[in-house]
Amino acid sequence: MAEFVRDVMTPGVVAVRPDASLVEAARLMRAQDIGDVVVADGEEVVGVLTDRDIAVRAVAEGLDPQTVSARAVCTPDPLVVGPYDPVQAAVALMRERAVRRLPVVEDGLPVGMVSLGDLAEARDAQSALADISRAEPDAGAGT
Repeated sequence: MAEFVRDVMTPGVVAVRPDASLVEAARLMRAQDIGDVVVADGEEVVGVLTDRDIAVRAVAEGLDPQTVSARAVCTPDPLVVGPYDPVQAAVALMRERAVRRLPVVEDGLPVGMVSLGDLAEARDAQSALADISRAEPDAGAGT
C-alpha cells in the first residue's frame, strides 16, 4: 500500500469562491466530471461542497440554487490532510469522522483531494469500490 497521501491523492483542486452560486458550482462539477469542489477564499480552504450538499441542503429544502451561495451549504472548516501525512492517518480520519473525501493542503494551499475511492484503489486495485472509482461515467446515466 502507498505510504503517503501524495501517493494516492488526486492532484489539483477545483475550487469556487464562497459567493459562487450553487448553479455555478454544479456546472463546474459537471464540466470537470467531479462530485465535489473546494470552497476557497483566496488561498484559504473554507469548505467543501458536494453534489449531495446541493441536492440535500439546498434543492430539497426549496432554496433557489441561482441565489444561494456555495458557502451557505458547503461543509465549513473541512478536515484536511497534508501530502506527506501517512495514508493510514487519512484512513483513520475518514473512518473516525465518517467523511468520504479530504482536501490535501500543503503550506496552507490546497494541492489535491483524497477520496475513499483513491484509498480503495491503493489498498486493493481489484476491489469493487476501486473498480467503480476508475469507471468512466456513463453519458446516458441518470437521463
